[in-house]
Amino acid sequence: MALSGFFSRLKDGLQRSRQKLSESISAVFTRRRLDEAALAELEDLLIGADLGPAAAERIIANFRRTRFGKEVTSEEVRSALAAEIATLLAPVAVPLTIDRTHAPHVVLVVGVNGTGKTTTIGKLAQIYAEEGLRTVLVAGDTFRAAAVEQLEIWGRRTGAEVVAGRPGADPAGLTFDALGRARAAKADVLLIDTAGRLHNKSALMQELAKIVRVLKKQDSSLPHSVVLVLDATTGQNAINQVRVFKEMVAITGLIVTKLDGSARGGIVVALAETFGLPVHAVGVGERAEDLRPFDPQEYARGLVQE
Repeated sequence: MALSGFFSRLKDGLQRSRQKLSESISAVFTRRRLDEAALAELEDLLIGADLGPAAAERIIANFRRTRFGKEVTSEEVRSALAAEIATLLAPVAVPLTIDRTHAPHVVLVVGVNGTGKTTTIGKLAQIYAEEGLRTVLVAGDTFRAAAVEQLEIWGRRTGAEVVAGRPGADPAGLTFDALGRARAAKADVLLIDTAGRLHNKSALMQELAKIVRVLKKQDSSLPHSVVLVLDATTGQNAINQVRVFKEMVAITGLIVTKLDGSARGGIVVALAETFGLPVHAVGVGERAEDLRPFDPQEYARGLVQE
């Protein structure tokens, strides 16, 4: 899919989020002076659109400094808001870069069940295959048969080797075996799927810690990347998920999925403001080409402009 096509899908995917915010702005600003009362209403709208209090406060402070007291239209507010959001998001728009000298570049993928984690791994494998990279997939969520089957389907589709064990197998042992096989095959990327059962946090923490420990015994720099996959439809709960997983592993970046089914696209702004973690990519559909590197300007326009 051409990038212009993806941006069109991104805008379509953000329609529910954009409609929620845009209609509220239009209701408040026809042609109105941007006084304290108007700024307070706009701040409430931003918080209600899941941008979060901290990001909303920063945006309003910039509006107060640059536009306070001026008469504005809803179109001018949306345009200025898109510019502010893009500026806030720019520092976190960092692609997931594969270093081919690692052979393999090891990516540990984490997240709660249901975020689209396994599907995201499959989409990444498709992208890397198209770039000519050899990828090995690890079916590390060994207690969920559907996750293993899903990865095996993606493996066949992308030509990636899939390392899977018996149901309930030790994920750390499986990862150890997969690393050896990836090295022997001179693979470029090793993508490791993991469990995401937060109802038993201590067990999950021990499992992830063991995987990391096994990797570091082979090479202290492993894993090279730890990517947390988040579901946009969960809204502010995504903030809690980042905090929980940061306690378990050293998160290096985020991928946000299911933006096409959410009216809470503003959560990406809240994540950027709260954590400052790289946002590698966003997902707006089921196909592999619906996962693309995060572009802050396109995202900001898709979120607030008609």
